[in-house]
Amino acid sequence: MNADDWKLVADRAMDRYARGDDEAFSELYNLLAPRLYAFVLRRLGDRAKAEDLVQQTFLHMHDARRHFVRGAAVMPWAFAIARRLLIDRFRKGKSELRLAEQWLEVDERELTTAGSAPDQLASLRRLSSLAERELAGLPDPQRAAFELVQLDGCSMAEAAQILGTTVAAVKMRVHRVCVALRERLGASALEAL
Repeated sequence: MNADDWKLVADRAMDRYARGDDEAFSELYNLLAPRLYAFVLRRLGDRAKAEDLVQQTFLHMHDARRHFVRGAAVMPWAFAIARRLLIDRFRKGKSELRLAEQWLEVDERELTTAGSAPDQLASLRRLSSLAERELAGLPDPQRAAFELVQLDGCSMAEAAQILGTTVAAVKMRVHRVCVALRERLGASALEAL
């Protein structure tokens, strides 16, 4: 199922769920939970806390389902709820913001079966670590926009809706991150990732 197809299926499931069809929740959960989990895990870096926050997100969605605008896109709404819960958690001091080690993680099995030499693997690890540090040092609005578009597969419009800003602002933020990473890592190093 391509990105547009699953979003359409999720939107339809949410419409049914908002109308009171409890059967639609399972379908909605199966479509959104993995994406929300990846989004939250990158920010928390703790699997148990990420799972808890995803469950809280679905509880909030359940409580607010009667207010969901039928025909609207559910993914930006769900991500916005998760983001708000993350912000609340960070403000309460319950967790520290950090990028999870999964970001830019290299699949060693893929590299070794593809015939990559150990020195290439070590070089990619160092490069991934450096990219992660550079990304972590960028302003949060830029980093969040970049992660939503490049890592979570959101469109510019969806990222704008999640972040509560304009599409133009998201485009500018993503562009600035790409420019900053190219300047710090070099264009060829960034392409290797």
